[in-house]
Amino acid sequence: MHRGLTKAIIPVAGLGTRFLPATKAIPKEMLTVVDKPLIQYIVQEAAEAGITDIIFVTHSSKNAIENHFDSHYELESKLIESAKHDRIDALKSITPKGVNFISVRQPEALGLGHAILCASHIVAPDEPFAVLLPDVLMHHPKKGCLAQMSNYYRQVHTSVIALEQVPDDQVHKYGIAGVLDADLRITELVEKPKPEEAPSNLSVVGRYIFTPRLMELLKNTKPGVAGEIQLTDAMAALLNEEVMFGYEFSGGKSYDCGDKQGFLRANIEYALRDKVLGADFRKYLASLDLS
Repeated sequence: MHRGLTKAIIPVAGLGTRFLPATKAIPKEMLTVVDKPLIQYIVQEAAEAGITDIIFVTHSSKNAIENHFDSHYELESKLIESAKHDRIDALKSITPKGVNFISVRQPEALGLGHAILCASHIVAPDEPFAVLLPDVLMHHPKKGCLAQMSNYYRQVHTSVIALEQVPDDQVHKYGIAGVLDADLRITELVEKPKPEEAPSNLSVVGRYIFTPRLMELLKNTKPGVAGEIQLTDAMAALLNEEVMFGYEFSGGKSYDCGDKQGFLRANIEYALRDKVLGADFRKYLASLDLS
């Protein structure tokens, strides 16, 4: 019998140096897209997929993330006294119902694989788990990326990796998957290949569902460049033992918010979609004259 998917690991220990000086005192995951921090979108996507235990792999400078999902009784009391009901609702919507948060420290920045290993004592040996990278937003008007992947996982009962097509001249920026057929069975994973050597134009986009075996393989993965334990090395080893499928996110769009251009695009497009702000913001953009 296969265990259900209830745990997700979100690595948030990175220092966000690409966004300095903004991230000197603020975690990059707390940078806002319109009116919510990045990490709130990620947590809500996980909750929509049925995740009940979210594991933050964190750093000593990231207390703001934990505080964001904690109660703030003084603020709530002030809002109640002022009858600011819309703001009370906004506060209560931060933490999805039925979701527990667990924080573990990554003592050194030793790679994504190492970050996942820091949560190994929380994930049971027979338990599948998801990994969501917090600087990738996956917008969908109805059903989020991880929820779609979770439905697919229940059909195939093996590891599922989110994939997205990128232009051929951009494959050198991403981890690229080689696939066997229309089912997107993954045959190889290549990190930032040259365009002429890329097995496809399908990039890995920061959403994963893994079988329990992946965690065991990570424990035996030797450090690579800069002494880091790479997730892709463990995934390559898993491919030698189990079938792994790619999943193309359907009907949505991803935003690489670890990149300034991607972060700006996310802010603009999320604002345009906003039911309250969207119409006026669209008029404002149309009226701009920066000559």
